[in-house]
Amino acid sequence: MIIENNTRLAIKYMLLSSFLFAFTGAFAKLLSGYMSSVEVVFFRNFSGVLIILYAIYKSPLKQQGGKPLLLFMRGFIGFFALLMYFYNIANIPLAEAQTFNKISPIFTAIFSYILLNEKLSKLAWLGVFVGFIGVLFITGFDVTSLSKTDWLGILSGVGAGLAYTSIRELKNYYDNKSIVLSFMVVGTIGPMILMLIGEFVYIDSMDWIIAKFIMPSGIAWIYIVGLGVFATFSQWYMTKAYSLAAGGMVGTISYSNIIFSIILGMILGDMFPSFMVIIGIILVIISGILVTLKIKA
Repeated sequence: MIIENNTRLAIKYMLLSSFLFAFTGAFAKLLSGYMSSVEVVFFRNFSGVLIILYAIYKSPLKQQGGKPLLLFMRGFIGFFALLMYFYNIANIPLAEAQTFNKISPIFTAIFSYILLNEKLSKLAWLGVFVGFIGVLFITGFDVTSLSKTDWLGILSGVGAGLAYTSIRELKNYYDNKSIVLSFMVVGTIGPMILMLIGEFVYIDSMDWIIAKFIMPSGIAWIYIVGLGVFATFSQWYMTKAYSLAAGGMVGTISYSNIIFSIILGMILGDMFPSFMVIIGIILVIISGILVTLKIKA
């Protein structure tokens, strides 16, 4: 009964997280017209650090600790996944960027199987295969000429999947606020270093990771506040969801974010996804469902 209740609660948390996450992407896309995606990542995490620190002040941490390296690695891997994800948001339709990011549950299931011994059936592995076919539809089936955004989208999904899997282990040692804070601290310091490098170095192919700082002005500050608030609460509820149930199951619920993103993207001026992309999205969602239904705890 406790497991069943935790699963239901995890589903509710992930649905809420997905809704908030879609708005995070919308604010990031709006901000991309004023600054680089690296700087967007900085403001996303800096504002989040302030919110989480206030939450810790109001409700002190309750944890035993003991896994500082794993905690750092969760933040580091998640940070690089976020750099790639936000770059895609700035350069391709919001729904496509979100769909690339949402292949992460497939990798969460794989990493959970490899690292946490969460068993997968044959149908679950079929789901993984279907998910990759979905990615092929989205990228146009020409793997020899994948664009930079294609590669960054796939790698962001891999990185996010590994980062999410780590939460399953970290939640046994750390308060949820510590897990979120570790990610956002790394995601604040990292862009500062990269933007400092960007003042002296520019490499066109590396513009997703190295860029100059541009002082925000006007309405950009409102977008920054919206980005920070929605991102922090999305991260918070996502972390709670993954700490309550199996990684593959919770990850699949996050696919609802794609629907929210299609709607928000069109409001922001994106075209409705092409037939090929829609087929790819459907296949990716089906793959997640197969993984979810057939995970054996």
